[in-house]
Amino acid sequence: MDGTEVSKLVSHLFRHESGKMTSVLARLLGMQHLHLAQDIIQDTLLQAMNSWPYSGIPENPQAWLYHVARNKAIDALRRNKKFREIRSRYAMLLQSEWTLSPTVHQLFMDNEIEDSQLRMMFACCHPSIPTESQVALVLKTLCGLSISEIAHAFLTTDETIAKRIYRAKEKIRTECIELEVPEGDALKDRLDAVLKSLYLLFNEGYNASNPAHFIRENLCSEAMRLCALLCSHPLTGLPRTHALMALCCFQSSRLSSRLDENGQIILLKYQDRSTWDKELISNGFAHLELAAEPFEVSAYHLEAAIASRHAAAASFGQTDWLSIFNLYEHLFRLQPNPVVAMNRAIASAYAIGIGYAIGELHRITGLEGHYLYHASLGELYIELSEFEKAHGYFEKAYELASSEPEKQLLSARMALCKMKSPAERGIHVKHL
Repeated sequence: MDGTEVSKLVSHLFRHESGKMTSVLARLLGMQHLHLAQDIIQDTLLQAMNSWPYSGIPENPQAWLYHVARNKAIDALRRNKKFREIRSRYAMLLQSEWTLSPTVHQLFMDNEIEDSQLRMMFACCHPSIPTESQVALVLKTLCGLSISEIAHAFLTTDETIAKRIYRAKEKIRTECIELEVPEGDALKDRLDAVLKSLYLLFNEGYNASNPAHFIRENLCSEAMRLCALLCSHPLTGLPRTHALMALCCFQSSRLSSRLDENGQIILLKYQDRSTWDKELISNGFAHLELAAEPFEVSAYHLEAAIASRHAAAASFGQTDWLSIFNLYEHLFRLQPNPVVAMNRAIASAYAIGIGYAIGELHRITGLEGHYLYHASLGELYIELSEFEKAHGYFEKAYELASSEPEKQLLSARMALCKMKSPAERGIHVKHL
């Protein structure tokens, strides 16, 4: 395997494994030494990139990384005597050569890795850290997102996100924040921040900011894996946690149907519903049932309920659009933001009428730089056969779109608007 292929593999492993290794090492060293944990991981990945092109890819690359990271952690503890600064419950065990190595190895067991990740999620969401910095830190430390990806999720700049993460780490260092799962009232607020992080992570995978990739299934899978950890824990398996898991299951069920074999987008109305993952849909409904007891209604409940209506419909035309519109009405009252208003307006096109939906979209402010807003208006004007207006909105959407599949879709839409005859426009193209 050449250096390029090794680099791709290491990048893939970093995305999937760095959060796990960071959690374990931070649990061992203390969150105030998060930088040391990250240095160990970087050294481990660098060693892989330098040695694998010559020695070959190990039979189990993940196990190789964990083995090397464990040994580097042990070496760092011996060399730097960092255990003298550690205030965790492992301090005494790390002071003896008899217990140092077994303690580190024990923390790399599967069940301990899961527990460490759970603790890391809540440490990143400590109340001393501002909410937006909490979410950014989870996405960076636990999920391996880049600064640019996080900035896209927050609709802000790379510089802003970098500053938030730096300040969060400073808080951890100066206030000696430890890895722990809070209890009682403290759990609720910190769980909300954790769930928001996973929600943003899933969305980044579902509609990726990366120009070359419209969908990043690995990010969706990582969000669902971490959410499953929360669902299975007695303290965090609350209704809204199950609601978020249900939403992720419903949305993931149609990931493979959203692009054709050429990587072009297939809109919802043209997707082959027989290819939707029935097991994921079934899991979604199971989690939605668990989300109903004890009774509470969160934004995740409402979004999951909306997604369930799509999953249950035999076709686009048979979708319960009135129910979806009403659910968006409830969601807007809970979260009165322009994106929810846009989705409510789109649903109203099928529940009430095209003219009503266009009027609602034109009343929304704050989405002038959002390509989906302009694309939605273009779609509705096509329904009214106002092709010149539709073309103008698709043209604006094209200017704002970031990924190649989005641009291809919008180019096809603009071409449709320029066709001369109704017969030409009537040609069914599933991507439009």
